[in-house]
Amino acid sequence: MPVLTQRQLNRTTLQRQLLLRRSGKSAIEAVEHLVGMQAQAPSPPYFGLWTRLTTFQPDDLAQRLLDRSVVRIVLMRGTVHLVSAEDCLLLRPMVQSLLDRGVRSNTQHRSELVGLDEDELTAVGRKLLDEQPRSAAQLRPLLAERWPDRSPAALAFAVRNLLPLVQIPPRAIWGRSGQPVYATAETWLGRPLADSTPVAEVLRRYLAAFGPATVADMQTWSGLRGLKDVVRGMDLRGFRDEDGRELVDLPDAELADPELPSPPRFLPPFDNLLLSHHDRSRVMSPEDRKRLFSVKNAVLPGTILVDGFLHGTWQITRKRDAATLHITAYRALPDVEALAEEGRRLLAFAEPDGVEQSVNIVVDAE
Repeated sequence: MPVLTQRQLNRTTLQRQLLLRRSGKSAIEAVEHLVGMQAQAPSPPYFGLWTRLTTFQPDDLAQRLLDRSVVRIVLMRGTVHLVSAEDCLLLRPMVQSLLDRGVRSNTQHRSELVGLDEDELTAVGRKLLDEQPRSAAQLRPLLAERWPDRSPAALAFAVRNLLPLVQIPPRAIWGRSGQPVYATAETWLGRPLADSTPVAEVLRRYLAAFGPATVADMQTWSGLRGLKDVVRGMDLRGFRDEDGRELVDLPDAELADPELPSPPRFLPPFDNLLLSHHDRSRVMSPEDRKRLFSVKNAVLPGTILVDGFLHGTWQITRKRDAATLHITAYRALPDVEALAEEGRRLLAFAEPDGVEQSVNIVVDAE
């Protein structure tokens, strides 16, 4: 099998992630190309689209949430993703087995759910949420009326996994705030879920956005098990990386020139580029991975890419009429001004006109 170097894997992945050159795709086209965007918090998809698209503005996504053409729902890896309405209906059945396991394996709630009739809980939860959208705080006491001897928090957790629940606006609308309020996907979108999901087709889309990749990468991205047989039945071409791992890719997919330049990029917290491969050496060193993922409470910060690889973190702080972008580089920067200029563009996107803006860069080598 042909061998792909780390740099060729890096440039190919970045090209497919729309990170070598910004794309002219619309917001919804980009979300579908990426097979969804990680969205535990409301704002990361806005920054993730800004760093990938040429003319993106917050309203381009906010309006899609309001007109229900995109939604936020628990999907791959059991985490909240922003996806198109069509992908919500397609992908949610694919991860149901993963979410079912989560109900029974969750260390915080599983003891409270032993022996519970899950079909009855699902029916009661659906009835309550189809009556009107409700927050978890509103749902818990209503579930407790039916199961007074069970933990209300455990019951609400189980409903979140057993039912396809979308978080509805104003949650995740740029410039607005609010606790998650849930509705069932079928009621919110006015259409049923797919009867089944063609997993092989979903994996083809994964490769188009994240490939070439190993079976372990696909399982890391999706949270699913037993994908080897699915991949074996697909028409794919094979490679090996420099460590001998077998990679697969779409037969006609382009491999990027490893010498392509990679401009500085600001990734949002929890960007899927950093989470969707078992072996992440294509975008970060083992030392940088350990440093990034050792953050408190597993809350990942925004990150920077320099020459295509993880190079540090960023955050924006606001004090009255001043906003500062703080960049912490893990090592010396080859071009400080290029990073600072991209940072100024990020601030111009994130902060309103009339606010004093500044970029602060520090090197913190460990």
